[in-house]
Amino acid sequence: MALNRKIAYIDLTTGEVQTKPIPLEVRKKFLGGRGLDAYLLYNHTKKGCDPLGPDNVLIISGGILTATCASATARTHVMAKSPLTGMLGSANMGGFFAPELAWAGFHHLVIKGKAEKPSYIYIRNGEIEIRDAGGIWGQSVTDAQWAIRQELGDEEVKSCVCGPAGENLVRFANVMTGIKNSAGRTGMGCVMGSKNLKAVSVRGTMDVQIAHPVEALEYNKQFIDQITGAKVNQTQGVLGTPFIWGATNSWGGIRTRNFQYNQCEYADDIEPERIDEICEETMGPHHMTGCFGCQVHCRAQYKIPEGPLAGRYEEGPEYTSLGAFGAETATPRALTVLTGNHLVDQFGMDNLETGSLISWAMELYELGIITDKETDGLDLSWGNDEAVIEMIERIAYRKGFLGDALADGGIPASKKIGKKSFDYLIQVKGMSNLHSDERATPGLALNVATASRGSDHLRSRPAIDLYHLPEDVLRKIYGNPVPYDGPLSSEHTEYIGKPWQVFWQENLYMGVDCLGICKYHTVFLGVTLPAFEEWSKVLYYNTGIEMTPEEIWDVAVRCNMLERLFNLREGLQRDDLEKGDMLNHRYFDEPCRRGALDVIGRKIDKDKFIQMVDELYEHKGLDKNGNPKPETLQELDLASEPSHLI
Repeated sequence: MALNRKIAYIDLTTGEVQTKPIPLEVRKKFLGGRGLDAYLLYNHTKKGCDPLGPDNVLIISGGILTATCASATARTHVMAKSPLTGMLGSANMGGFFAPELAWAGFHHLVIKGKAEKPSYIYIRNGEIEIRDAGGIWGQSVTDAQWAIRQELGDEEVKSCVCGPAGENLVRFANVMTGIKNSAGRTGMGCVMGSKNLKAVSVRGTMDVQIAHPVEALEYNKQFIDQITGAKVNQTQGVLGTPFIWGATNSWGGIRTRNFQYNQCEYADDIEPERIDEICEETMGPHHMTGCFGCQVHCRAQYKIPEGPLAGRYEEGPEYTSLGAFGAETATPRALTVLTGNHLVDQFGMDNLETGSLISWAMELYELGIITDKETDGLDLSWGNDEAVIEMIERIAYRKGFLGDALADGGIPASKKIGKKSFDYLIQVKGMSNLHSDERATPGLALNVATASRGSDHLRSRPAIDLYHLPEDVLRKIYGNPVPYDGPLSSEHTEYIGKPWQVFWQENLYMGVDCLGICKYHTVFLGVTLPAFEEWSKVLYYNTGIEMTPEEIWDVAVRCNMLERLFNLREGLQRDDLEKGDMLNHRYFDEPCRRGALDVIGRKIDKDKFIQMVDELYEHKGLDKNGNPKPETLQELDLASEPSHLI
């Protein structure tokens, strides 16, 4: 059955491999995917362990529904202690790896130690071996995957790899699979590199038995209709995720020139329609593709149209690449965005962190905080397309003072640069912000400040707050599966009710990550998409586990608290600017300068923001300092953690 998928413990230092079943009691407490990974991380690492040391564990998993009849269960989750933040490291990606891992017999891998020489792990139908990777060390993300397939003589092998950035210990290097599927944020590729682990490769042909196959298939038809019937997914199937950027920039919610402006002007060349034109010109009319088991097909395919890399195949760019290499650096040119997107994918490097740090350096250059001495003569003026592309490579290979400094992340770089450079670094918990600007949206600002892995749009973002939904509709969404009778507001500039929305979304996103389903298939951008009610049914039909929507909610709350416990153990403090639930001062001090009438002049009221944090903590069962109350841990059955059940 689906529940027969095992967990493997792999020690790269000794070569020892152990495989174990996942007890049903553990499944019911944590389900799988990100939730069970949080349990494993908390139980298999010690306080203060070196993120780049052998005692840090790297966990790779699929959700409990991965490779079943449930739609869009392609997500792979990767977790470790983050070398970028020193706290929770967590990343999620689509593609085809997690289903292949399930067909090979596993849902979770716990990798510890450090290989003596470059190595890769090969898994096939329950068997695990550690192989020599000397011949592929140094290769790009795609070249490494093809080399492994050729070595193994099987083009169906799926691999998670680190690129040159991970090998060079860039602290925000990604784990990658396929052309562009990125387990981005928090530096999980750097952890791979620190372990001399180039890849984890899998091939599986084992059956996944479904508990109630007829009902599972029938219900999935409804699931698919619900997903593909949503207007947001229909739009993504045509324009991909860049459509989000186009709408947000028109309104005035895009961070530009680091944090100086909130709208990118003269950006016609990177509007989603223009990107779509280039994709069609270079790949033909049928240029959209997707992940395993997904009907939306939100990923575009393109070839770089001109320049030194003309003709190179790539996928994307995503919403995030348009901001990272277009808006933030004031280079809104398609060629720069498409080339930058290609390079970070090949180097295996986080696009958000890369673009944000380059734009930060550009503002420091403008202010005279860094000069040509620190840039080794590179002109980091706003709008310099060549400098953006050059800095991507310098960071990946740690070239020069600035490339090496930025490769360590913003906070360490600010300490090397000095001169109040930290004041201009837009980050939370050591992770650079998304390219969005939340000064006009208090709910989204609260999400950014309090998300578990640092500044984040994928952990608790109430994106539908921008839709101005009637209060009765909001109550229908946010009062299910647990009742809520507190205040709610349809106005995105309001502060009341936003803490509950952030709390609800946090649990929704944890739930979907435990199941292994894509966030675009739940209430993220579409209000009619599946949530707790549907998950209860799809879980039962595929696995046989009977859980009410309320019980799945409880699992999500429990798993989110585990992530909180890990962060607290590693130094999280409520108001700390480096390791806390706090925003950069510019959110409170500098108003928005562009955009729609409901955006211009907006900034976050700090007193009201603090009240929102207080209220969110109360929803979570935390005290005023952000620590869990004893009764909260008792209610969530976490008082005895770490419990070492597996």
